[in-house]
This record gives sequence, structure tokens and C-alpha cells, in this order.
Amino acid sequence: MNGAIRENWLPWFMAGIAAAAVAIGLGELIGGLLGGTSIVAAIGALVIALQPPGGKDLMAQLFGTNDKAVLEGMVALGGLVVGGVLGLAAKRDERIAIGGFAAFGVVAFVLLLQDPLNTLPASVIVALVATAAGLITLSWLAGAIQRGAASTSATTDRGRRGFVALTALLLVGGSGLTVLGRLLGGQVGSTSSLPPGPLPTPGQTVLPVPAAADFSTDPAVAGLSPIVVPNDDFYRIDTRLNTPRVDSATWSLRVHGMVDREIRLTYDQLLARPLVERYVTIACVSNEVGGKLVGNAKWTGTSLVDLLNEAGIQAGATQVVGRSFDGWTCGFPTEHLSGAGRDAMVVVAMNGEPLPAQHGFPARLIVPGLFGYVSATKWLSEIELTTLEAFDAYWIPLGWAKEGPILTQSRIDRPFNGAIVEIGNYEVAGVAWAPTRGVSRVEIRIDEGEWQHAQLSQPLSSYAWVQWRATVDATPGTHHLTVRATDGTGETQQEARTSPPPSGARGWHQILFTAR
Repeated sequence: MNGAIRENWLPWFMAGIAAAAVAIGLGELIGGLLGGTSIVAAIGALVIALQPPGGKDLMAQLFGTNDKAVLEGMVALGGLVVGGVLGLAAKRDERIAIGGFAAFGVVAFVLLLQDPLNTLPASVIVALVATAAGLITLSWLAGAIQRGAASTSATTDRGRRGFVALTALLLVGGSGLTVLGRLLGGQVGSTSSLPPGPLPTPGQTVLPVPAAADFSTDPAVAGLSPIVVPNDDFYRIDTRLNTPRVDSATWSLRVHGMVDREIRLTYDQLLARPLVERYVTIACVSNEVGGKLVGNAKWTGTSLVDLLNEAGIQAGATQVVGRSFDGWTCGFPTEHLSGAGRDAMVVVAMNGEPLPAQHGFPARLIVPGLFGYVSATKWLSEIELTTLEAFDAYWIPLGWAKEGPILTQSRIDRPFNGAIVEIGNYEVAGVAWAPTRGVSRVEIRIDEGEWQHAQLSQPLSSYAWVQWRATVDATPGTHHLTVRATDGTGETQQEARTSPPPSGARGWHQILFTAR
């Protein structure tokens, strides 16, 4: 029995997993304390950058706004598996495992430096701590395995149980440190992502939401989305696994490219420009029919058109490219700004509060009528004028359409799919949107019956969604409820279902409910 543990591969695999858990956990903890320098996020960013066409849509369909958390979990799990393999390698020759952990540290360091927010000292410290923690833990556990192999048969079983308990404890502890580090990474340094003082009062403001514009205050339609979505509930879709903390004191916005004169604005200079408020609904192109990746907010910012006119748009410039601090890009036709998108803004506030870090502080673009993947640059650092032929933004090579107008869509919020309701009159409700065109009509039907007009809320603007409600006769049994909207041009949304790629999902939203 003395050689049983030595010959068994499982203890070595478990040792490697435990060592990787400690390495990842301590690396994330130190990174969180240093302001969010994360190996997990750095590896996740590489995975996102290497994703094949359709990868984003698949993740969004499967996991919605939880796609980032799932990816982080997969990265951490992959790290544990690699650790297990290195543990097996250590069974043959510990030098192989040492080389493997050292290589991990080098790769982690290089990936950490790819993020503009990670400093060189922080990247060095995090990579070194993670590597050293993994090596020390593996060496310690390897010694325990070898001591167990030399023990007498009377103590072998007890030693095996103790070893399993120890590796399990290290795995749980490392996982806990990883979670703690990721949480700290969202908090430490947050003061740098706040404006130095109160924002100026906009020169153009919108009126408070009138009662006729928000049905959701009526208990009879409980479950209906609010007409203005709170910041904390607003959907977030982007390529960042961590929340960037951009310092407004050092941030600037550069306007360049095919312009007569380059402009560079500091945060204070941006706030000094004329500010306006607008209710604008934005949506993600990955949103499925009936999905939640859409929302309406009150945005405060300065006119993008006025800013570009000051720079002087040169003849032949057909594309506006927004570039984030980390190099992410989107682009849309300049002609959109002379029509439906004339009220596009460089935004500094959301729902009356400074732009939250997760939604793009210090500044982002909001362009009415366009999906976010071609327009809504968060953590904005550059605006470049170029041509449509000269540049493809981030998502275009991955199979998404070059132009991304938001489609006319409607959604059922009440009842939810699969709900059981009482027999008799029942209030159904939802939202509909067609930014820049407005919604002129919403109709609903039960099963294959006649279409029934729904009551619409008072529009906040032609850029914002509206709520709808209607009373139906819920007869006993199971029924389909279908909704469709017609925009301000008289065009009714398409019935046939399509998937989001390459230009957005189409189709009528339908849910199933039972009355009894």
C-alpha cells in the first residue's frame, strides 16, 4: 500500500487543481485591491477577441446579460483544468509543473498589459503573486503526497482522507478569494470614475414624466416595464468583463480624421458645452423577439452634430467612428446625423445622474434609431471621420451588418410566458418601440381571433418606446397572446421570425398563458 498514492494519478490532479485555485484566487484578490487588475478578465478579453462569427449571439441567446459571468466562470474552470494537468506533470517531473506555472505567469502578465487601465507595476505584482502562490501550493501538496506514499498501511487511509479534505479546502478558499477579488475590482478606485462636482444644469430639459406616459404606476398592470428604466436595471451589453474606471481628470475626447481641424476636449470642457436632455430608447442587435436587451432612459449630453460641425466635416467623409479607451470601435453613416439621428449626443448623464461607470463614464455616444453595436460607444475617447469603405468597426468582420437601424418591435410584459391568470377580464400590457419613427399603433390578439387595438401611453418623444395595455376576456383554458406594432410611417413589424444576425431579430412576440 505504501506506493498506492504515488502510483495513483488522482492526488496529483487534485493537487494541481488546488494550486491553480489558490493562484487564481490570490491573483484576483491582489488585483482587486490594486484597482481591478484581473487575470480572469484579461484571459476572458482574449477569448472575446478570438470569438468566431456568431459567438456573441450564441452567448447572448443562452445566457442574456449573464454572459459575462458565465464566461468568467468558464475561464476560471479552464484554469483549474490546466492546473490539474500541471499537477499530473509534476508526478513525473516537478520541473515541468514549475515551467508550466511560470509560463502561465508570463502569459498573464502580457495579457494584463493589453488593458490600458492596468499599470505596469500592478500587472507585474498580480502575475508574480499568482505564479508564486501556485508553485508554493503545488510544491507543498506534492510533499504531502510523497509523505503519504512513505506512510504505513495503518495511516494510509487516514492520510488519503486528510489530503482530499485539504485540497477541497484550498479549492473552496481559492474560489472564494476569486469572487472577493472580482467584487473588489468593481469597487476599489471607484472615486476616479465620478465627476469632480455636480453636473451643470442642461440648457434644454425635458418635462417630468406625466401620468399618462407611464402605465406601470397602475397596480392593474403589475409587471409592466417602467417607461424610464432605472440605471441599475438597465441592460448592459459590451465586450468588457470588468467595469472600467476611467479617471475624468486625465480623460479627453479627440475628434479627428476627415475634419478641417482636430478638436480635443477635457471632461470640464465637455461639460461646459451646451447640454440637452432627451428620452431615447436604445437596443442591442442581439435582442431576441420579446427579449430584455432594450431600454429607455433620459440621457443628458451635448450635440454630436454641433461638435462635428465645429471640427468641419470634410467632403467625402461617410462614416463616423466611435472609439473606446480600450480600442473597441463602432461606426455609422454620417448621413444618419442629417436625418433621423440629428439629435445624437455625446452623453455625460443618465436619468439625471452622472453616467454610471458600467454605462460608459465619463462619456458615451447615444444615436437615436441605431443599434448599439454601430453607435453606442461607451468610455468614449475618440470620434473619427472616415469613409464606409475605409474602415470596418469591431462587429462587422464577425458577420454583423454594416448599418444597424433599430427595427419596429413590441413585447408582452404581462402576463409572462406560462402564467396562470384568473378567468374573466384581464389586463395585458407591454412596450413597443421604433426610435425616430415613433409607434402609431399596437394590436393584440388571443389565439387566432381578431386583432384588438391596445391603448398607448403618451409618447415621451419619437425616440422613446411607449407602453401599451388592453383588456382581454380570459376564457378557461390555455391561450396564445400575440402582439404587433405599427410605426409612425405606417409600416407594421414583420411577422416571420428571424434570428438576430446579421441585422436584428424580426417577428411578432407571442406568449402562452392559462386561465382558470
